[in-house]
Amino acid sequence: MQTVEELFAIDSLLTDDEREIRGAVAAFAAARLRPHIADWFEAGTFPAREIAPELGELGLLGMHLKGYGCAGMSATTYGLACQELEAVDSGVRSMVSVQGSLAMTAIHLYGSEEHKQQWLPEMASGRALGCFGLTEPDFGSNPGSMRTRAKRDGTDWVLNGSKMWITNGSVADVAVVWAQTEGEGRQVVRGFLVPAGTPGFTAPEMHRKLSLRASVTAELNFDDVRLPADALLPHSRGLSSPLACLSEARFGIVFGALGAARDCLIATIEYARTREVFDKPLAAYQLTQAKLADMALELGKGQLLALHLGRLKDRGEVRPEQISAGKLNSTREAIAIARECRTILGANGITLDYPVLRHANNLESVLTYEGTAEVHQLVLGRALTDANAFR
Repeated sequence: MQTVEELFAIDSLLTDDEREIRGAVAAFAAARLRPHIADWFEAGTFPAREIAPELGELGLLGMHLKGYGCAGMSATTYGLACQELEAVDSGVRSMVSVQGSLAMTAIHLYGSEEHKQQWLPEMASGRALGCFGLTEPDFGSNPGSMRTRAKRDGTDWVLNGSKMWITNGSVADVAVVWAQTEGEGRQVVRGFLVPAGTPGFTAPEMHRKLSLRASVTAELNFDDVRLPADALLPHSRGLSSPLACLSEARFGIVFGALGAARDCLIATIEYARTREVFDKPLAAYQLTQAKLADMALELGKGQLLALHLGRLKDRGEVRPEQISAGKLNSTREAIAIARECRTILGANGITLDYPVLRHANNLESVLTYEGTAEVHQLVLGRALTDANAFR
């Protein structure tokens, strides 16, 4: 019996180091996360403060960044790690992605040397957690219309507004917050570092979620939050700054969503091989094999595309629209695989004894965040036609 990786000879495309790190992440996930994930999901909780230092010990937080205690690993290696984490649960990969690809990347790219020295080593170790405040209650796909404002008051900044759907928000030690500012006679988006506990800053946790339940999600509220001048990320200027961070996070999703799909397929194949229907295994029926074959094909194609994008990124050649293509493909095919797997498992598929509906519920969020499927279709359409259809 072959796995999808064996069917497509995926391992032959990886280096020894990539296989070794992937194996280490998979072993950690199997021992530390997988035994508890169904309970965390059911309870709607995730012990982020407890797990983060363990992820830091493995070098998984900001692992693609160089210096300041970060591991400095390749983009492809980071993608493979995301795949193993999301094979357990999208919430785990989301925590790592927000910490490294969003909050730490923003500080690494746009922060002062003092910002980097203060925050990055602590965040790489997991001793400090970060979040990334861009999305607002009324502005998701159109962040340029954000209402959060930062105004000068002497040498200080005064921040007002709110953010929503912020992973790690209520447990973060520092929030990277994007706000409109007055600059050069026009509104300019700039980034700010807002430490937890700053007067006027609150981060209530969001509940009643049906997706990403094993993940900490919060609102961020800013009521006349006074920040010193050095809270500004000095090299951030314009919406392109947070969008560059989002591109880093999308890259992790290209690999990660396929991890969720792979976990669904593995569980479903095992179930079909052992479940008897009309006196023979479910796997022995042509309709079942046709479903499994189609899902394996889409998963394998997705993994090959992800690896190709990883190699392009490692060479510094990947373009944003190529990452959009990967994110659109991986999330769309992953959720289709999860749903199809549920049909094979029948009623058993709706329980937490099997991972498929948990993954399917999570993938509803993954399909939407870091750019909805429709947004990425428009990104690709613009690349193909040179015509902007966003407005």
